[in-house]
Amino acid sequence: MSRESDKTISAALAAATCSLLGTAAATPVLAQEDGGWDFNTSILYYGEDEDRVQDLSIAVLARRTFFDDRFLTMGLTVDSLTGATPSGAIQQSQPQTFTRPSGNSAYTATANSLPLDDTFLDTRVALSANWQQPLGRLYQINVGLSASDEYDYLHLGANAKISRDFNQRNTTVSAGLAFASDTIDPVGGAPVPLTPMGNVGDLGNRLGEQDKDVVDVVLGISQVVTKNLLVQANYSFSDSSGYLNDPYKILSVVDGVTGDTVPRALVPGLAGPLHEYVFENRPDKRTKHSLFAQAKYYMNGKVLDASYRYMSDDWEIDSHTVDLRFRWPFDDSRYLEPHLRFYTQTEAEFYQVGVVDGLPIPAYASSDYRLGNFDALTAGLKYGWETRSGHDMSVRLELYQQRGSIPGDRLLGNQIGTVQYPDMDAIIAQFSYRF
Repeated sequence: MSRESDKTISAALAAATCSLLGTAAATPVLAQEDGGWDFNTSILYYGEDEDRVQDLSIAVLARRTFFDDRFLTMGLTVDSLTGATPSGAIQQSQPQTFTRPSGNSAYTATANSLPLDDTFLDTRVALSANWQQPLGRLYQINVGLSASDEYDYLHLGANAKISRDFNQRNTTVSAGLAFASDTIDPVGGAPVPLTPMGNVGDLGNRLGEQDKDVVDVVLGISQVVTKNLLVQANYSFSDSSGYLNDPYKILSVVDGVTGDTVPRALVPGLAGPLHEYVFENRPDKRTKHSLFAQAKYYMNGKVLDASYRYMSDDWEIDSHTVDLRFRWPFDDSRYLEPHLRFYTQTEAEFYQVGVVDGLPIPAYASSDYRLGNFDALTAGLKYGWETRSGHDMSVRLELYQQRGSIPGDRLLGNQIGTVQYPDMDAIIAQFSYRF
């Protein structure tokens, strides 16, 4: 193998190593020169079918190279979200009316349709900053801050990571810690868990702002096995505490025999729901453990990237994720990258279609489809090229499909034979430009 080939493979593995560790590749400092700025920009569109959630996101990542392999990375992301999302209520053979989260008005879902909350409208602005530098000859540290703000949610976070090289820099061990403090201020106020949805203008069962804290710990090791093969393994621990409910999700109160939502008597002159619904409640703590493994294999210019993640938490959700990417260069300036991702998860122990009228309400209950049993498949293609000025550009198009199921013995009466888990298809399109 020629020396030039060795350099090419080494560069590919170096980039792969940084990708595995979640950092950008450090450009070698030549004669202690200042490396200047590097910008990575992107525009992303995500759209779900049937007029559900739509997201247009613009992101800018700026990286400043200083002397002695020191780097400052700053990020800005702006998201505009619109559309409708499932409220958690079951489908019915008759129209259903709901009070909006603000409590100012009501809306109606047609018969035999999935009840959607069409008030989903928000703009999110997120900022991040990270500083990376060597610490001695074999150590490297990375510290950062993050913040994001939207209409009803404020996030503040800090993170730190240290890594050490061994074995002639073929082995890297890292440890990271992150802390986030979030404030939730839902439209109309956070509802008291498991209380009934009231009439328009009735916000008597609402609370003030709610808080949530998240602590994440990541331990990792990466290993250059051969000139062509790089592998990594991570263990992650995450502990969330505080307000973990979705304040906009509800459950139908159903008849134990027919499975239909129980009718509700309206007060004359007041608008409101025609049936009984209660707001969800989740535990105020959640602990997650994750194992992640990834391998990148270089094959004469082509790179195969394969990873697997297993996650388990104390809500009884277990998930498996398999992700495959294959970068296929046409020449030195153009490439194609097919992508395939499969995800599957079991349902949370408190996930249920609705609560049965007349029976004691459980301490925790949610019909949020994201906590149910489902499979998801993402398939797509990315095309990248280098411009005449030496800048990198790429376009990506992917299709996302999610399919869930509820065991037949969990359904009551008329619920059997109806669609109670909302399947979903979405499209993802992205344009990126690096200069």
